[in-house]
Amino acid sequence: MNKPFEFADFIDEFKVPFTFTKVEEGYWNDAGDYIPGGETTVQMEGIILPLTENDLKYSEAGTYSVKDKKIYTTQPLELGQVFEYKGDKYTIQSFKDYSDYADVYIYLARCR
Repeated sequence: MNKPFEFADFIDEFKVPFTFTKVEEGYWNDAGDYIPGGETTVQMEGIILPLTENDLKYSEAGTYSVKDKKIYTTQPLELGQVFEYKGDKYTIQSFKDYSDYADVYIYLARCR
């Protein structure tokens, strides 16, 4: 089904690389052995923008600063996950759900 707003081509044209760190927690297997977790680094691409004045006001996730970013991707991310862009680390704080209208995922991230 087509969405009214299709931005995937726009992201493909203006994307920048960033490094996403996926943390997997340890667990106990069926034999009773502990399997330790670890971190996996994944290269991703998307559009990373400064926040607008509307984004810089209070929200459910708290206040944002001028160092925080808005991320547009064609792949879903998880809240609380960390990524690195231009030497700064960011934590995904909130998801702007436009899935009924657009073919991209939009997130707000706080600089750590």
